[in-house]
Amino acid sequence: MTIVFGIILGSCNNGNEKKSESTNPFFSEFNTPFNTPDFDIIELKHYLPAFKEGMKQQNNEIKEIIDNPNSPTFENTLEACEKSGALLRKVEGVFDNMTEANTNEELQEISIKVAPLLAKHNDDINLNEKLFKKIKSVYQQKDKLDLSPEQNQLLEKIYKKFVRGGANLSPESQGKLRKINEKLSVLSIKFGENLLAETNDFTLIIDKETDLKGLPQSTINAAAETAKEKGVQDKWVFTLDKPSMIPFLQYADNRGLRETIFKAYINRGNNGNENDNKKIISEIVNLRIEKAHLLGYNNHAEFVLEKNMAKNPDNVYKLLMEIWEAALPVAKKEAQELQKMINKNGEKFKLEPWDWWYYSSKLKQEKFAIDEEEIRPYFQLENVRDGAFELANRLYGIEFIERTDIPTYHEDVQVFEIREADGSHVGIFYLDYFPRPSKRGGAWMEAYRKQSGLGNERVSPIICNVCNFTKPSGDQPALLSFEEVETLFHEFGHALHGFLSNCQYDYLSGTSVSRDFVEMPSQIMENWVPQPEMLEIFAKHYKTGEVIPQKLVDKIQASGHFNQGFVTTEYLAAALLDMDYHTLSEPQEINVEDFEKKSMEKMGMIPEIVVRYRGPYFAHIFSGGYSSGYYSYIWSAVLDTDAFQEFKENGLFDKKTASLFRDNVISRGGTEDPMKLYLTFRGAEPKVDALLEKRGLK
Repeated sequence: MTIVFGIILGSCNNGNEKKSESTNPFFSEFNTPFNTPDFDIIELKHYLPAFKEGMKQQNNEIKEIIDNPNSPTFENTLEACEKSGALLRKVEGVFDNMTEANTNEELQEISIKVAPLLAKHNDDINLNEKLFKKIKSVYQQKDKLDLSPEQNQLLEKIYKKFVRGGANLSPESQGKLRKINEKLSVLSIKFGENLLAETNDFTLIIDKETDLKGLPQSTINAAAETAKEKGVQDKWVFTLDKPSMIPFLQYADNRGLRETIFKAYINRGNNGNENDNKKIISEIVNLRIEKAHLLGYNNHAEFVLEKNMAKNPDNVYKLLMEIWEAALPVAKKEAQELQKMINKNGEKFKLEPWDWWYYSSKLKQEKFAIDEEEIRPYFQLENVRDGAFELANRLYGIEFIERTDIPTYHEDVQVFEIREADGSHVGIFYLDYFPRPSKRGGAWMEAYRKQSGLGNERVSPIICNVCNFTKPSGDQPALLSFEEVETLFHEFGHALHGFLSNCQYDYLSGTSVSRDFVEMPSQIMENWVPQPEMLEIFAKHYKTGEVIPQKLVDKIQASGHFNQGFVTTEYLAAALLDMDYHTLSEPQEINVEDFEKKSMEKMGMIPEIVVRYRGPYFAHIFSGGYSSGYYSYIWSAVLDTDAFQEFKENGLFDKKTASLFRDNVISRGGTEDPMKLYLTFRGAEPKVDALLEKRGLK
C-alpha cells in the first residue's frame, strides 16, 4: 500500500484537570492538537452557559454590523454576518454530535431547554429589520460589485435565507413565524428522543437453543454477548439495532420470532404509549403547512424544493414515478419467486414482509451459491476502513495517520489525522462504528468544525463518521455484511466532501450544498466497492489473510441485480410518502395510519413489502433535515452512477479524472450551482439510464 498508516503516540491531555471548575472550556482554545474538542474536560454543566454566551456574542456582533455608520458593503455586512457566531458554532458542533452519538437523559434535557432559545435567537437575526435592510442594500447593488463567484453565491444565499426566514413579513406574521419555529424545534427533538427510547425498550430474549436454529454461529455469539451486557444470564438477546435484527430476519428458522422482531421494528413510535410519535407527526406537518403559507408557498415541499436541484414537487414526483414504474414489476416478480420457494418447501402460508429477508437469502444462495456469511470473513472492519483510506490515497494522494493523543468521547472512537501528499495537514477524522443504547440508529457524517479560509488563514475541518456496524464477538473481530461495507464507503464519501473542501466561507464549504446534491459525493464511493480491483485491496480473510477468491468476486458481481426490485421499491415508497405528507396544502387532523395506508394504495405498493420508513420512525423527515428531501438519495444516485462512468472509462484509480472530480465537485462546496459543477466535470447532464441498468431495472 502507498498509504502512510503510522501511529502518533501520546497520552490524552490531562493537564487541564487542574483548571478551575468555573472555567468553561468552550470559552478559549482547547489545549489539544489542532484545537480538537477536549472531551476530557468538557462536562454537562458547560453546555448551557456556552450556548447562552455564544448567542450573546453573536448578538453583539450583529449589533456592530447594524451600528456601523459606513455604507453597507459586501465586506462590512455580508462577510461580517457570515463570520458572526463563531463560539455558537463551536458549541453546537460538539453538542449536536454528542446528542446523536452518545446521549443521555441530561443531554436530552439540555436539548429541550436549548431548542427554543436557539429558535428565538435565529429568528431574532433572520427577522432583524435593520440588518436585513443593510443586506438588501448590498444585494440591490450586486450587478455593480466586482464579486467573485463564491462571493456572489454567499450574497445570494444569505439574502434568500433572510427572505425565506421571514424578513419581508409583517410584524404580526413574523410573530406567528417565531411561535411556529419554536414549536417545531422542540417537536423535532421529542420525536428523536421517542424513537431512541422505542428502539432501546425492545429486546427479544431467547432461552431455548431450538429457537436459534438457522442462525450463523457468529450471530448467536453476538446475541450471547448482548445478553451478558444487559445482565441476562445463559440466554440470547436480540435488539432492533440492524446488526442484530437483520441477521435474525435473514436466517432464523422460527417464523413466529421473525414476525415478532419485524413488527417491533416497524411499530416503533406507534404503540400508543408515552413514546408514540403519531400526534407529533400531525403537529409537525400542520406547523410546516402554516409556515409555508406565511412565507407565500402552497405547501412545505414547495418551500423546501425551491433551493434544491429539483426546484419543485412535480419534478420530484416525475423522477420517483419513472423509477417506480420500472422497479415495481421487478419487485412483483421477486415476490412470486419467493412464494414459489415457500410452496416448493411444502409450506402453505402466504409470503409476508417478515419472510422476505429469510427467503431472499435462501434464494440468493440457490441462484448464485452465495451466502452473506460466506463473504463476511473477507470484510473485517479494519481492512475495509483501510481499503477506503487506500482508495482516497490513490485518487487524491491523501494519507491517514492514527492519533492516540487526541481525546475522544467514547472508548470505541478512533481518531486519524489526514495529510496531503506533501505532508500538510488536512483535518482530523473521528470514527465511531459500533451500536450502543446512547447512539441513534443509522449512519451519518457530521462536522465538529467545517473548513473555511484559504492559504495561511485556512481553518482545517474536524469531521466524524458515526455508524452502527456489527460488533466484534469473542475472539472474532467485527466482520461486515456487504451492505455495511457500502455504508462505510458511503459515509467516508461524505467525510471526503468535508475534508477536501477548498472554500473561503464556512457558510458555503464542504457539504453545504443542496440536499439533492449532497448525497452524490458519498454515493459515488459505493461504486468502487464491488469492483474486482478494489476488492483485491481490502477483502482479505480475517484468519488467513487470503484475498477474496475470484469465484466469490464473480458471485458478488453476478448477484448485483438480485433483490433490487425490493430494495428500490421500499426506498421509493418512503420517498413518495415524504412527498405526500409535505405536499398537503391545508392544515388538518392527520390519522397517520390511515394516511399512510392510502399513500401506499395510491402508488400500488404490494403487501409483501413494507415502506422502508413509516412515519412514526421516519427520523430523516421528522427529526432530521430531509423533509421533502428523502428523494435526494435516488436523485443523487442518477448523478453518481453517471459520474462513475467517467472513472470506468478512464480507469478506476485514474488521477486525472480524480483531480477533475476533486477540483470541480467536492472541493467547491456550495460555491456554484450544483448542475454547473457537475457539467464542468462530466460535460453533459446525467440520464436515468445508467442507474436503471446498474440495478437491473431497465
